[in-house]
Amino acid sequence: MAANVQQIRGLLADVRKQLMKKTNVVATGIGYKITQGKKTGQLCIVCSVQEKRAKTRLTKKELIPAHIQGVATDVYPTGLIYAQADHKARFRPAPGGVSIGHTYITAGTLGCLVKKNGTVYILSNNHVLANTNEAEINDIILQPGLFDGGSSDKNHLARLSEYVPILFEGAKSSCFLGRGAAALLNALAFITCSKTRLLPIRKAAGENLVDAALAKPVKESDVKNEILEIGAVSGLAEAKLGMAIKKSGRTTGYTTGVIQQIDATVKVNYGENKNAVFSDQLVAGNMSQGGDSGSAVLNNKNNLVGLLFAGSNNSTIINRIQNVFKLLEISLP
Repeated sequence: MAANVQQIRGLLADVRKQLMKKTNVVATGIGYKITQGKKTGQLCIVCSVQEKRAKTRLTKKELIPAHIQGVATDVYPTGLIYAQADHKARFRPAPGGVSIGHTYITAGTLGCLVKKNGTVYILSNNHVLANTNEAEINDIILQPGLFDGGSSDKNHLARLSEYVPILFEGAKSSCFLGRGAAALLNALAFITCSKTRLLPIRKAAGENLVDAALAKPVKESDVKNEILEIGAVSGLAEAKLGMAIKKSGRTTGYTTGVIQQIDATVKVNYGENKNAVFSDQLVAGNMSQGGDSGSAVLNNKNNLVGLLFAGSNNSTIINRIQNVFKLLEISLP
């Protein structure tokens, strides 16, 4: 005869401490067993784990038995469980996943920390930190962003350092005349002791691969090398079809998803009849909303696989992280 809730409740009270001591277990409770992704009508003891590991990777002591005194068990991957945080609040030091933005935009998300030439920078989107190509280098970056109450006098976290320009449909491409004019104007500025310079942006190679930018913290102690509700970044990884992913963002907080497409070419609308086509993108399901732009996207091993920058009601568009790191010439701290 199948056990009922009351019987399992008594058993769980006896074995809970033992189960919670097992490596990777973050919660225990009573629920219905899930088989091949579908809920069954069988009551069981559910053990939630940070990540579901193959039995070959676990010792005998770490294994959760299939049955405890005749009651079935189930293992469910929840990830590390954090206290819920307000991603739109002011943070010092500021981790990834919180509200940030250029002084002229509403708000986006601080992705994560990166390093370039020995200096620590904040990584996010061009349209978050550089106001979609419209900003000037050294512009103030707020945390939280303007829409979340940030102000230049109280919430100045960083200054824009550089960005990869976004090429819009119908816009004139750069040419040798433009580059020559820029060099001449910068030379004149130097001769006249003017501090004004044309922007040191990363030239796109004829197509859009990333929506990315860097900001240098005013004080390195004001930023934190981890992501809210996720933790520290372990490394980089190549995104693959079917890969489970997660992100921490300003609007929807911690969410998970799956890579549904790779090698995608996507037309993205930036408003005001500005459209840009991006190549070599990743597509996931509905795991973001407006304001999550700039979020770092990781796999279940906390390896960085992408930079979230766009989406719709049912899809999320992500830059492949290898393109971001190559174009900005950055590495992990």
